[in-house]
Amino acid sequence: MSRILLVEDEANIRDAIKINLELENYEVVATDHGKTAISLFNSQHFDLIILDVMLPEIDGFHVCEQIRLVNLDIPIMFLTAKDASLDRVSGLKKGADDYLTKPFNLEELLLRISNLLKRSNHSVPEKSVEEFKFGVNEVNFKTFSASGVNGELQLTKKEAMLLKLLINRKNEVVSRQQILQSVWGYDVYPSTRTIDNFILSFRKYFELNPKKPQFFLSVRGVGYKFILSS
Repeated sequence: MSRILLVEDEANIRDAIKINLELENYEVVATDHGKTAISLFNSQHFDLIILDVMLPEIDGFHVCEQIRLVNLDIPIMFLTAKDASLDRVSGLKKGADDYLTKPFNLEELLLRISNLLKRSNHSVPEKSVEEFKFGVNEVNFKTFSASGVNGELQLTKKEAMLLKLLINRKNEVVSRQQILQSVWGYDVYPSTRTIDNFILSFRKYFELNPKKPQFFLSVRGVGYKFILSS
């Protein structure tokens, strides 16, 4: 499931877009503020960003610039009432991949989003990890076997799926909701302890000191992060 960051300060437009995107099976995180958008981008994984230009304090052009300083690949679409050709050119120069003006046709918006995601997924495919080593640990995702700090062990399928997700998104915060949708298929999580217990197991398997984890970190109120220094 693709995750979209929607940045729009008009509540009625924001709510309408969010509902329609969710009906298309996208996961949407919405905010009305440029500063919050940058914070969300820095702490979570997204597959696409939809940006209004006229936002409180920090405008969409500046948000786009900040994102492009650290990520050149994520698709960014401006969705704005600023329809002058100079604004369109400015948005594209800032690093946007598309620019759609208000009022807009919902079908066109959905089609443009779909095309941006297809191009992005085609150009940067998800890495398929079969074997992975970190610290003194080694994991085989084909056999679910692993070697940890206490020797050989056999992972369950769910453990292997969660571990692979965290490794694929190394050094990024992965939300609880995203984990449960990717690994368990839940739209809403049944218990915050479900994933917590898996993370505790990973620490027992792979951390030299489970009470001071090096690899599997909790990010309070958001989710989890697998840390791997380059």
